[in-house]
Amino acid sequence: MDASGTGTVASSGARMASATLVSRVLGLARELSLAAVFGAGAATDAFAVAYRIPNMLRDLLAEGSLSSAFVPVFVREGLAGGRAARRLLWSVGLLLLLATGAASALIGAWAAPLVRLATGGAFEADPAQAGLAASLVRIMAPYLCLVSLAALAMGALNALGSFFLPALAPAFFNGAVVAAVLVLPGLFAARGLHPALALGWGVLAGGALQLAVQAVPLLLRGHGPAGRPRPFSGPSREVLRGLSAGALGSAAAQVNVLVSTVLAAGSGTGAVSWLSYAFRLFQFPVGVLGVSIAGSNLVHFSSRWKSGDRDGAAAVLASSWRLSWAAMVPAAVLLWALAEPAVRVVLERGAFGADDTERTAAALRMYALGLPFYGLHKVLTPTFFSLGRPGTPVLVSALCVLLNVAFCVLLVPRHGYAVLALGTSVSMAAAAAASAVLLRRALPPGAVPFPDRGLAACLLAGAACWLASDPLTGLLLPAAADAPGLRPAAARLALGGLLGLGSYLALLRALGGLPGAAPSRARPRRPPAPRRTGRK
Repeated sequence: MDASGTGTVASSGARMASATLVSRVLGLARELSLAAVFGAGAATDAFAVAYRIPNMLRDLLAEGSLSSAFVPVFVREGLAGGRAARRLLWSVGLLLLLATGAASALIGAWAAPLVRLATGGAFEADPAQAGLAASLVRIMAPYLCLVSLAALAMGALNALGSFFLPALAPAFFNGAVVAAVLVLPGLFAARGLHPALALGWGVLAGGALQLAVQAVPLLLRGHGPAGRPRPFSGPSREVLRGLSAGALGSAAAQVNVLVSTVLAAGSGTGAVSWLSYAFRLFQFPVGVLGVSIAGSNLVHFSSRWKSGDRDGAAAVLASSWRLSWAAMVPAAVLLWALAEPAVRVVLERGAFGADDTERTAAALRMYALGLPFYGLHKVLTPTFFSLGRPGTPVLVSALCVLLNVAFCVLLVPRHGYAVLALGTSVSMAAAAAASAVLLRRALPPGAVPFPDRGLAACLLAGAACWLASDPLTGLLLPAAADAPGLRPAAARLALGGLLGLGSYLALLRALGGLPGAAPSRARPRRPPAPRRTGRK
């Protein structure tokens, strides 16, 4: 992999990662405040289910599918002229507003039946819990429209070379939810309302802020309306076709989410919350590292591929693959080795007790197994859209969902809720492997570097990371291994993290496995042309 390809992705990814880090820290603050005020019980289960309903449709209509379908076409239209790109942006925005606005209205109208569907009727035994979940769904229904338009603005800003602000936008969402959790429950309780309704209003306010902080910069950069929108023009239809294909793949994934929610709701009070808290912690490295690398890859790969630079596009993808693998392997190892102290430090206070910590940590370890593959999946799947093959990830997603559903339905009744997290890891590994095989056939050699000496070096360094973060840390801090309380957990988390990450980087560097260290596959440069002497 040449240094220029690595530098291109790493530079953009670093800008996204720095902003995403701020957002994820606030996300941890959100989970901390939620756990301290509400714990893990009927109210948080109701919120988790209610929040998942608009999020399922958000994942179906926007987020990754929208960015994957929109960015390549927006980049191509930008090469043809700024006015064409602006018209495409506002045409797609109009379509998205109408579709998600109608979906939000339907969600609000059918809140109670949707809760019954999402839980398999598990909440019907507690009418108060079922009513709370339905009320939260009605409050949060417009969030679907807001966050979908925010995803469109993020894609446009990324394509224009702005990575920091779009990655920072979710921080405003998290900040709004934290403020709502800390300020509103007491006010609601004093007026005879359920305190957990504050969560719904915090989500709605956060969605509005997330859209506003991206829409305003787009307007200031001159990307306001460019004449009458053409929602059914050729470029708009191309985005819709890509979005439709992505939505089919997301639909399969949402079936998976629905089955997981039903199984978790039937595993006892608290199971939905334990999985939700664990998934939020799992999403920290995914957001800071995986999504940042994937977002940078999509823009730079699309730009090179659409301009005809096939080898340059392959170099960008290979760099993204190596960066994702090198970043996610130590994150997965540290999440596995330090799951319990991490959960204790972040969440165990107030209504969130020691038993909640143990059960959340068990789920977190199962999610950690799939983290490297989750990162690769984030990089590889949008690449098919740039290649004009959106149907391929749909098929891969559908097959992996079937695998996950079968895995969970068979094993959850016997082994409990943590199998749901393990099933996610198994399906992500299968999806990443299938996508890698298919892309190797479609791209120039070296674009998907597997097997690769650098990847093997990451695995060896990951083993050293585990030895340092778990057994070695236990020997150095024997009293903190099973001691309750925040201080011993924080000491173990800090020492284990430093020793593990230091060991990983030191061994990876010694083995030559750092991204950019692999032999270059770039075409040889042409010899310089002879200088002209000035004579004819």
